[in-house]
Amino acid sequence: MVSRALRALQLRAADLADVARGRRDPLTPPRRYLDFVGDSDFQATGEEFLEHFRTLAGLQATDRVLDVGCGIGRMARVLTRELRPPGSYDGFDISLEAIEWCRRHYVRMGVPFTFGHADLANSLYNPGGRAAPSEYQFPYLDRSFDLVIATSVFTHLLADAADHYLAQAARVLAPRGRLFATWLLVGGDSPASSHGAAFDFSAVAGDGVALVADPAVPEAAVAYPETWLRSRLAEYRLRVREPIRYGTWRGREGLSFQDIVVVER
Repeated sequence: MVSRALRALQLRAADLADVARGRRDPLTPPRRYLDFVGDSDFQATGEEFLEHFRTLAGLQATDRVLDVGCGIGRMARVLTRELRPPGSYDGFDISLEAIEWCRRHYVRMGVPFTFGHADLANSLYNPGGRAAPSEYQFPYLDRSFDLVIATSVFTHLLADAADHYLAQAARVLAPRGRLFATWLLVGGDSPASSHGAAFDFSAVAGDGVALVADPAVPEAAVAYPETWLRSRLAEYRLRVREPIRYGTWRGREGLSFQDIVVVER
């Protein structure tokens, strides 16, 4: 407890020093929120994915964007520079604290930036959540988005929830809309190398589909057979923009850490 309190004080002191020196980007969260972005660098990861959105998913300034699992605004921050009317941004996340921070800071943007809270159960990020992600209806109209992004979301969902999220993404995508998502894929064209791989997916989840790195906390890291993903996308009439960009997590060269899959309606 003492160690955690001391760490919190150190982080707050560093944040105050940044403010005093004029180094604080108002859309970069304080250091005490670092748990929301895992081990990645908040700003660098946002900049990396902005380029992926442009080159792989054809991001346009007038796109209506939905950010599934938006966290504390890692992707929202870079999109403030890109979107112009009639474009818009909507994001939702299971962390109320992250959503409240974003609501306080994303004001008077060039286009609407809206953040919603979804109190969904997740063994890693929200174990006390009231609702099951496999039953969550995205609170948006059919065909209302040009681009749906889900970075490091399906890697924390078990099969029933992942399948449901794919169905919901398909529902809210406009004709010719795109879904940009990151995955951890195994089998088929994407064999994970046992040497140098970041995760050991040696356990199959109770759903019989997902592979998990830690059965005690199954949603900490979840992988899927590529054949399963392709079959579900076909079911929802979503076409893969080939090739899939396999990630460095498997111990090989790649465009990003996780596998990038872009599909269109």
